[in-house]
Order: sequence, then structure tokens, then C-alpha cells
Amino acid sequence: MMRRVFLTATPLSCLMLASPFAATAQDTNGGKITRFHDPSTPIRQQETWHIFSTGNGISTRTSTDLESWKEGPPVFKELPAWHRDVVSDHKGYLWAPDIIRQGGRYLLYYSVSGWGKNTSAIGLASSPTLDSKDPAYQWKDEGIVIRSGKEDAYNAIDPQLFADTDGRLWMVFGSFWTGIQLTELDAKTGLRHPENRKIHQLAWHESIEAAALLKHDGFYYLFVNWGLCCRGVDSTYEMRVGRSKEITGPYLDAAGNELVTGGGTLFMQSEGNRIGPGHPSFIREKDAIRMFFHYYDGNRRGHPTLGDATLEWNDNGWPKAGNKP
Repeated sequence: MMRRVFLTATPLSCLMLASPFAATAQDTNGGKITRFHDPSTPIRQQETWHIFSTGNGISTRTSTDLESWKEGPPVFKELPAWHRDVVSDHKGYLWAPDIIRQGGRYLLYYSVSGWGKNTSAIGLASSPTLDSKDPAYQWKDEGIVIRSGKEDAYNAIDPQLFADTDGRLWMVFGSFWTGIQLTELDAKTGLRHPENRKIHQLAWHESIEAAALLKHDGFYYLFVNWGLCCRGVDSTYEMRVGRSKEITGPYLDAAGNELVTGGGTLFMQSEGNRIGPGHPSFIREKDAIRMFFHYYDGNRRGHPTLGDATLEWNDNGWPKAGNKP
């Protein structure tokens, strides 16, 4: 699993500043967000939805209808000093954020990493509000949640949060290396659980990352991405899925193959102008499960664009992507 040529192993979140997809300026096309990578889970405060994405200091946008979006200020104007302790030449481009509300605070997780390496860390910032006009608005650095280096078998990027119905808080993460990992967090602090620091390997493939968890009808569904991103219309990203009765696995695909040994049922792939869909997140909205992701728009020279769809379920309980709401 470690025989990897990293010149061709390009993680979804690893957007170089020189990339044409790294632009953070607002660019809308018929209500769609373009020039947009790695959407967080959308989160609502009062009547406003907030979404975060890869960018300088972490990009932010707001909406009242999940359709038309406005650009907001970056999360970080000044970067925490520990970023350069992890990556000495880090320049502030932060990848693949995700957000959750716990204990009256908004907890924002994000990736600090170097291109093609597992010298990485997942950081945490917190704020009492998401309203940038509120006097209480301020992102507080909470430090490192987990980090990785060349001595580790995993890559600590691409966090996605999952609050279970029993009150426990979990984080899936990982990119390439030994694949997708799961660890429990302390629901009060948002950091690693002091009494359960075990890391569970959930899925593996030679090119895998950007995992997301969803619970439905007694199963935990693990969505992952295979293939290569960040190549515009040449991107090969596709989403795969497996499920388990236990959050820690084992996760099986529809044919009974374990995801940890390379299994995964195809969920979404390139179709028409929607090329390389990836990095999903889910919300429950109006009695439906709605999925957000990004793709490369073949009608717009491969610009990365925010997409969304509702989930539908077949008779055997496997998800499929329905139409846009």
C-alpha cells in the first residue's frame, strides 16, 4: 500500500497556490458557486446558511436559500504559529474544512499540509457565532487535533465530523497512505477523546480520500472518493460507498466486499458536464437528505463548482443521487 508515486497522487484537498482552481474570488454562474473546492457541511445559524471551503485562511460564503451565495471574510486573517511548526514553508492555504455546533460553540476543523506528503495536521478553531457582523464573532485557535508525519501510516487531512445519536462525536479523515481513518473526539472540547485515542482504519484504495459518514435506517454509510482530482476536465474522481452496523466498521459494499480491502459500491461518477464529483457532505432539510459536493464543470473549462442533490434509496437500502432539490 505504500508503493505510491506521489507525482500522480494528487489529493482532493491539495490545491497549490499556482493552480487555476485556487482562486477565492466570488464567481457565480446561475446561482452555482464556481472556483470552489472541498465544501464543508453547510450549517445554519438562524436564517443564514454558512459553508466553508479550501482557500487562503479558509474561504467562507453565506446564503439564505442554499442556492445563491455571497462571499464572506476568511476565517483566519493571521495564522496560528503552529502551522509553520507542521509545515515550515506553509503560506496559509488551508484545505478541506468541516464544521459542527457543539456545546454552544461552532467548531471548525481544517487541514494544514504539504503537497504530496503526509506531513500534516488537522487543526481546530472555535467561535460563539458565525455572523461576522456580531461583536462576539471571533475565531479562536484551539490547536492541533491530530497530526501525522513520515513515521505514520496515515495522512491527517480531510476531516469530516459526525455527531452520533448517543452523544458521541467522531471524526473521519485520511488521504492516500493507509486510507480512511476514524477517531473519537471529546464532545466538550472538540479535541481527541482523552480516554479513547484509538484510530480505526475504515477503508483503503490506492487513491482514496475525502470521506463522509451518514446514518440511515440503522446503518452507518461511509462515502469515499477514488481517483484523482484537481485536473479540471481530466479529473477522474468518483464516489464510492459502503455501510456497517457499527461506526467503527467493518464497512461492506453491496457485493459484500470490505472497504478496508479495497471494496466500494459506485455511487456517483462523471456524467455530462459534471466531471469528477467529490468531497460530499450531508444535511437533513425538509424531510430529505441533501448532499453537497464539488465537481468540475465541463461547460466552464473545468471550473470546480458546488453541486447538490437529494439522496434516494433502493429496495436494499443503498443510496443513489437523485435530482437537485
